[in-house]
Amino acid sequence: MKKNKSVLWGIIFIAAGLIWALSALDIVKVDIFFDGWWTLFIIVPSAISLFTSSEKFSSAIGVAVGVILLLCARDILTYGMVMKLAVPAIIVLIGLKMIFSSFKERHTEKIEESFEKYEGDIDNVFCLFNGVKADLSGKVFRGAEINAIFGGVDYDLRGAVIEPDSAIKVSAIFGGVDIIVPEGVKVRVKSTAVFGGVSNKTRRYDKDDENVVTLYVSGLALFGGVDIK
Repeated sequence: MKKNKSVLWGIIFIAAGLIWALSALDIVKVDIFFDGWWTLFIIVPSAISLFTSSEKFSSAIGVAVGVILLLCARDILTYGMVMKLAVPAIIVLIGLKMIFSSFKERHTEKIEESFEKYEGDIDNVFCLFNGVKADLSGKVFRGAEINAIFGGVDYDLRGAVIEPDSAIKVSAIFGGVDIIVPEGVKVRVKSTAVFGGVSNKTRRYDKDDENVVTLYVSGLALFGGVDIK
C-alpha cells in the first residue's frame, strides 16, 4: 500500500515539474496559479487516499469537497448556494456513513486480518496506462493489492501456493483486472461498482467446507471491470 502511494505521488510530482518547466520555457501556456489552484491541496491527497486507503468513504468526501470549492472559485457555483445545501448534505452523508458502516461484516474483517497477518509479504501491482502480466507459479501467495488505472492486469495464481484465508484488494479505474485462481480455492467477493462490474466466475463451494482454502477479494470497479475466474 505504501509503495503504491509513493508511486502515485511520484507521478504527480514528475507531471507538475514537467508542466512547470514547459510553462517557463513558453512551450505551453499553463497558468499554474489559476483561480482555485489551492483546492488541489484537498483534491489530490484525497484522490490518492481513495485508491490506496481502506477508508474509501472519507476520501470520497474529501474529493467531493475539493471539487465543490474549485467550482466555487471558478464561479461555476456560488458559495451562497453551497452554504444553503451544506446542512442537508451533511445529514445525507451521515446517513450514508451509517449504512456503509453496517456492511463492515466478517468479509471485511477477514481481509484486514489477513493484511495485518501477512504484512510485508503482500504483493503490490500497479498499472497506469499500460499492461501488466503477473505469473505467481511456484511462489507462496499471502495476499495482494492490485490497482489498474487506464490499463490492464492479468494476475495468474494457478501455479501458486495459496495460504489459508489470504486476501486481495483490487481496483479497476477505467481499466480491467483478470484474476485466475486454481481449482480447490473458494473465493468470497465483496465489491463496489460504478459504471463497471466485479464478476466471480469461480466454482462455488459450500460455506462449511473446511477442506478448501478461502481467498477473500475486495473489489472496486469504476468505469472498469474485475473478472475472477
